[in-house]
Amino acid sequence: MSLLQSIKPSRKPRIGLYSVGLRAYWDQFPGLRERLVEYGQFIEKRMSVWGEIYNYGLVDTESEGRQAGEWLSGHNVDLVFCHAATYSTSSTVLPVHQQCKAPVVFLNLQPTDRIDYERTTTGEWLANCGACPVPEFANAFNRAGISFRVVNGLLGLDYTPDISLANETTHDRKEAIRAWAEIEEWVRAAGVPRTLRHSRFGFLGNTYSGMLDLYSDFTMIQSQTGLHVEVLEMCDLNRLLKDVTPQEAAAKLEEVHGMFEISGDSPSDPIARKPTDEQMKWSCRVAAAQEKLVREYDLDALTYYYHGAPGGEYEKLQGGFIIGHSLLTARGIPCSGEGDLKTAIAMKICDILGTGGSFSEIVVVDYVDETILLGHDGPFHIAIADGKPVLRGMGLYHGKQGTGVSVEAKVRTGPVTTLNVTQTGDGKLKLIISEGESTNGPIMRIGNTQTPVKFREHPDDYMARWFAEAPTHHCAISIGHNASLFRKVGELMQVAHCIL
Repeated sequence: MSLLQSIKPSRKPRIGLYSVGLRAYWDQFPGLRERLVEYGQFIEKRMSVWGEIYNYGLVDTESEGRQAGEWLSGHNVDLVFCHAATYSTSSTVLPVHQQCKAPVVFLNLQPTDRIDYERTTTGEWLANCGACPVPEFANAFNRAGISFRVVNGLLGLDYTPDISLANETTHDRKEAIRAWAEIEEWVRAAGVPRTLRHSRFGFLGNTYSGMLDLYSDFTMIQSQTGLHVEVLEMCDLNRLLKDVTPQEAAAKLEEVHGMFEISGDSPSDPIARKPTDEQMKWSCRVAAAQEKLVREYDLDALTYYYHGAPGGEYEKLQGGFIIGHSLLTARGIPCSGEGDLKTAIAMKICDILGTGGSFSEIVVVDYVDETILLGHDGPFHIAIADGKPVLRGMGLYHGKQGTGVSVEAKVRTGPVTTLNVTQTGDGKLKLIISEGESTNGPIMRIGNTQTPVKFREHPDDYMARWFAEAPTHHCAISIGHNASLFRKVGELMQVAHCIL
């Protein structure tokens, strides 16, 4: 979703795959084994669009299952798909997952939408009976304390193998389309925990004083997500600011003019005016330093806030943050304001999945349109904007020190999903997921980001349910209806989640 080239692309998920069968069948039904292997290769090829696929091949005995489990563990896979290609005993499958602890999804993908009842042989039936062993697998896994998921549907071939006695060209059937949409979501979701486990989140400054919902224990964050928090100081950024060359600042200014519309004075708000040349040059110089900070500390995301003394050097520095942090967010380095680390995680999850992730909170309710405006005075995800974002000079940042340039923008119209990462009373992370529609309703011209969102319920009913989940008051807005995708992320991260 990056509008510009990503500074640090997300990691591809490592996906394990194997097919199962019963070794006694191979001599009894010539060609069956090769047919099932071909199906597995088809699945491998389709999945490879979204991740790195490690296909063990066919597992048909208990001892082969142990070997497959060790092989998959050796490749450090994030998720394993077990293709129920034909009947297999559960004793063949269970050892795979006693050796390899990655989450497992069973694929019950029938090759044909309807067997040829008049011509079908036992061997032909066995190539289509993938559903038969799945309840046996489910029972064994449940008793072994191993969780599992199942995708049911059609295999979705775009041809019919010569050996088949029925039509297997099913790629345009709804059952194939639905199944492969589920598979895609599982593969993409597996990239989130892998990327987070290799991520470095910068924490610059501190958390806004008194916002108790934002406070989190860095050790708790790392223990539940695997990400590292790198604590940074304003003097780290100030040091890099001094190294910014006039050429680097000029390049940033050119980049900004290409991506933003420079506003005149706000017609309604006296503190929101046309940015001065001095404000623009300063913000672009700071933006160049912010990118240097990201590169020097090898950051994947950043959360920040600094409440400096009035008139201090760092007050001026933080006053120039918003443009640079918006540019970084568009390049795969999500930046959240007010020191909200949990929402930086929400934004990063959206970014990894290619769905955007813009920093937001409730701005105001429009009871006429029955929408809730979501936005903030901080950075915006330019890549999901409705048209060119507007830059306004701010005579003050409400509730904060300093002055500077701010972004006025909204997310483009269409389906959106908000993702909230909160913390429960027992110290556990939790995902709160809501789908809605970004509308073309009006926004204020005050230099803040605002997106009118119409949820499925009346605003009062929606807010009552959202507040009852005890959210962090910020959230990330993503484009598309992503509840199913985000739910899978929660499952793979072993984090509680709910969909409103």
